[in-house]
Amino acid sequence: MARKPLAAKPGTQADVFRPDNILSFTVAESPEPVKLLDFLLSIFPQAKRTTVKDYLKHHQVMVGENVVTQFDTPLSAGEEVKINTTREFQVFSHPRMRLVYEDDDIIVVDKGYGLLSMGTDKIKEGTAYSILREYIKRKDPRNKLFIIHRLDRDTSGLMMFAKSVQAKENMQHNWNNMVLERKYVAVIEGAPEPPEGEIRSYLAENEAHEVYSTKDPSQGKLAVTYYTTQRVRKPYALVELSLATGRKNQIRVHMKDSGHPIAGDRRYGSTSSPLHRLCLHARTLRFIHPITRRDMYFTSPVPAGFLKLTGK
Repeated sequence: MARKPLAAKPGTQADVFRPDNILSFTVAESPEPVKLLDFLLSIFPQAKRTTVKDYLKHHQVMVGENVVTQFDTPLSAGEEVKINTTREFQVFSHPRMRLVYEDDDIIVVDKGYGLLSMGTDKIKEGTAYSILREYIKRKDPRNKLFIIHRLDRDTSGLMMFAKSVQAKENMQHNWNNMVLERKYVAVIEGAPEPPEGEIRSYLAENEAHEVYSTKDPSQGKLAVTYYTTQRVRKPYALVELSLATGRKNQIRVHMKDSGHPIAGDRRYGSTSSPLHRLCLHARTLRFIHPITRRDMYFTSPVPAGFLKLTGK
């Protein structure tokens, strides 16, 4: 690719948005280990050494998926080195949420418990949506963010957002066909018998916004949950849960119906809270990419507290 001249330091231009100019290079085979600064100087032989070091200092160099500032970082053959000549690379970092995947159309995150998926009438900021929106706006003020699906505030795990209207509409209009797999893990009170099975009911919602099961199809919507027991250590068990339908509070209501409510779920029948949280985690998310049609598969580790509570 043509080598463009290095730009001035970030922040020295007028306060007008300019799109990122990202140059990408692949490290070639070499008889001797290559250090990052030497590699950058070989790419830009006409540039001053201090100018190239400023790009490291200002977080404008990325090796693989990581921003690197250390000049003597060793490089391996085949590694990709990127230089953003416009500004520092925007790297997502938040104590309550981990960025799992991002492209031009979607974002997948691992949300911590206690974090709202989106704002309410009373709470607008500090939600998963507002945190991600701020992040993508730093990249480009024109960027947009759309919610595809939600997790309860006290449920942790994987959720997806769209960055384009087309991605949002494709997912929401074809949700049942596009989403191939959604699995959760939960710590429940007691151990179900049989150890695996199906829970089926019609779910309705009362005036207090509490969801409940009914046998009357005209009063609610069909909900089907499959469960498999993974580990048992009395008085708790770790179960994996798969959704055939995606109703509001479906897992929580069905666990209550089974006589084995989710630990920490006072609203739906739990009498204990050993981890001081709702012990429900969205572990697996598999779907067809709304634009590229690729099969996308993501998994999140089972929370350590869940394993400790139910381990042998």
